[in-house]
Amino acid sequence: MKVKSSLKSLKSRHKDCKLVRRRGRVYVINKTQRRFKARQG
Repeated sequence: MKVKSSLKSLKSRHKDCKLVRRRGRVYVINKTQRRFKARQG
């Protein structure tokens, strides 16, 4: 999992990437390609 200050570019890497807010942190999750996980904060 990558920790980045900006997730906008990571969301555009794959069509199945979604931005999710959990416990005050912003995550990029991807059900089909799990290597695209990332978090912010």
